[in-house]
Amino acid sequence: MPLDVAALRSAFPSLASGIAHFDNPGGTQTPAVVGEAIARTLTGPLSQRGAALGSQRNAEDAVSGFRSAIADLVGGVPEGVVHGRSATQLTYDFSRILAATWSAGDEVVVCELDHDSNVRPWIQAAERVGATIRWLRLDPTTAELDLSDLDEVVNERTRLVALTAASNLLGTRPPVARIAQRAHEVGALVHIDGVHHAAHAAPDLTAMGVDLMVCSPYKFFGPHCAALVADPALLETLRPDKLLPSSDAVPERFEFGTLPYEMLAGVTAAIDFIAALAPEAGSRREQLVAAYALIARHELRLRARVEEGLVELGERVTLHSRAADRTSTLFVTLRDRVPVDAYEFLAQRDVLVPAGTFYAYETFRALELPVDSGLRIGLAAYNNDAEVDRLLEGLSDFLG
Repeated sequence: MPLDVAALRSAFPSLASGIAHFDNPGGTQTPAVVGEAIARTLTGPLSQRGAALGSQRNAEDAVSGFRSAIADLVGGVPEGVVHGRSATQLTYDFSRILAATWSAGDEVVVCELDHDSNVRPWIQAAERVGATIRWLRLDPTTAELDLSDLDEVVNERTRLVALTAASNLLGTRPPVARIAQRAHEVGALVHIDGVHHAAHAAPDLTAMGVDLMVCSPYKFFGPHCAALVADPALLETLRPDKLLPSSDAVPERFEFGTLPYEMLAGVTAAIDFIAALAPEAGSRREQLVAAYALIARHELRLRARVEEGLVELGERVTLHSRAADRTSTLFVTLRDRVPVDAYEFLAQRDVLVPAGTFYAYETFRALELPVDSGLRIGLAAYNNDAEVDRLLEGLSDFLG
């Protein structure tokens, strides 16, 4: 059955504004049930975690619910789920922890497809200990990674490979499993930025061969926070700096200070909201996989419509999202026009298509484009045909 987009849209109060949101890679809109879960948890009763009183049990339930929901989303286990303020914060934290085991002569591999949050922390951590940085390079003509030298780049000196599961600028989904297999052959860990990927598909840590993955619920209808997921056995080997009285148990060992229980409840509500799109599928994990399949078919149909419309605009528009396997995210440049002017023109029509760096600094450099040189069109489950029509009409009018 196709996704019931009208019913889905009715769950999002913000869509009544009339704004057509194509800014979704930067953060989606939020359904009412998520806000209600946050308010319900925050207004309590709520106190620090414990078992004696209802307020304590509510806090415990928020934490355990969050860990279970994230684990179901990515195919992990609750005991390996770490909460963080953002994917950037978690990556910086774990870059420092892991770098404590590196030394001069070690190598760390980063990727030109990545958001800078999965590049700069590893480069800075490597520099501090004298480790060498190697690169997985982007072929700008295909928007795919050039893996012809994979066995040379990922070698016996490699300690970690940091890679995105989907580019937040181009949408490209690189062959994570192939790269991870090579990394594990030489004894390296694999850290995956799953932020953009998890907005469009339910990750599978086992199938991908991932050791650590971060994702951000606000990219899939949830509140602003993040999670890191790993094998608890791996987390047991890592020793962060921490307060003496704080828990040394995994995963609490990596969570500093009191957790935002209301945000955790909001994450669980967002994941349950997605799962409910395929209620007959079985377990919550099975529901999520089936629901994302529904969403993907809808997004890909809209993406095809946008791409057809861009072709009709001719040489005035260049589409740089070309990979065979990619999300419904399109990066375009405009001939002889300033992207921010297009953004402002479309915004006057309540069509939100941002121009910016999108923190994809290395991707812009690999494309040999100035940073801030284009528009990013990002589709989500609640976008519909009428919004696509408004987008394409607005671009045509802007370009004249």
